[in-house]
Amino acid sequence: MTDQGKDDDDAIRGVLRDRAGAIRAKDAGGALAVFAADAVTFDLAPPLAKAGPDALDWSGLEDWFATWRGPIGYDLADFSVAVDGDHACCHGFVRISGTKADGEEVSVWARQTLFLRRFTSSWLIVHEHTSVPFHMDGSYRAAVDLKP
Repeated sequence: MTDQGKDDDDAIRGVLRDRAGAIRAKDAGGALAVFAADAVTFDLAPPLAKAGPDALDWSGLEDWFATWRGPIGYDLADFSVAVDGDHACCHGFVRISGTKADGEEVSVWARQTLFLRRFTSSWLIVHEHTSVPFHMDGSYRAAVDLKP
């Protein structure tokens, strides 16, 4: 890996760590600060897609944070990073865990793919796709019991 490739990889992994830390701290502003203004997200929660200002809506994220008692576990695993010029693709797994406001203990793994673009000297997320598989037995239940 070239020095530039190592620098890009480190910078992108820093973006992922910063976002994860903000989510753990329930900091909506910090969690969304790593997104480009025209980002498109395919999130776990409805609707199917959000773009631009809708993708950067702090109130929706703050409402989700309020459903948790205490900190949120947000752990990244097996993330790969591929960079080509000013574009990058990352994919791996995210574990969301903690105690919900009603006392339910949660530990769910999701798949995540991120596309980033370099803007001047910083990398920002331009597309996020986070999902869980579902059972193909006709029940269409989310398969939230899977682990990497």
